Amino acid sequence: MPMVGKAVGTVLVAVVLAGCATRPAVEAASPWTSGRLSVRVDATPAGPASSLDADFDLRGDGRQGELRLSSPLGSRLATTRWSADEAVLDTGQGQTRFADLEALSRAALGEVLPLRALPDWLAGRPWPGAASAAGPAGFEQLGWQVSLAAFADGRIDAVRPEPPRVTVRVRLQRVGS
Repeated sequence: MPMVGKAVGTVLVAVVLAGCATRPAVEAASPWTSGRLSVRVDATPAGPASSLDADFDLRGDGRQGELRLSSPLGSRLATTRWSADEAVLDTGQGQTRFADLEALSRAALGEVLPLRALPDWLAGRPWPGAASAAGPAGFEQLGWQVSLAAFADGRIDAVRPEPPRVTVRVRLQRVGS
């Protein structure tokens, strides 16, 4: 499995847009959500643990959107845009096209992250594209346990307990544009 920080810097760290004419469009009026993202993938017999920490800006929904990942110093690591037809990753060293966000995250992290569901999860609700089960302080969806216990403080934690365990922690800075 590739090192998450390196792969995301090269493949996922921006899950946002590229500068080509055929890139998926995101409605300009869509508000941005910003914050800090941490992803941890536990070690497996096939590889070591990996992690990624980045600032992010996200807009859109499960159908189309844009995600930008930046270093703590503000350097753009990657940008991704997605639509129903494809996901495009721009790392600043070129673009890579994927059939969907799942394929993009698998290539970048070695694991599938619920990127289509992320905009809804950051709004404190389950993604309407999949079944969910409510819990005492969150919900379960797509094999992930999403904790909203600290949502009022701008924190969301999601854990996929299936090996390898993957933990996503988000600290929201601002919502809206």
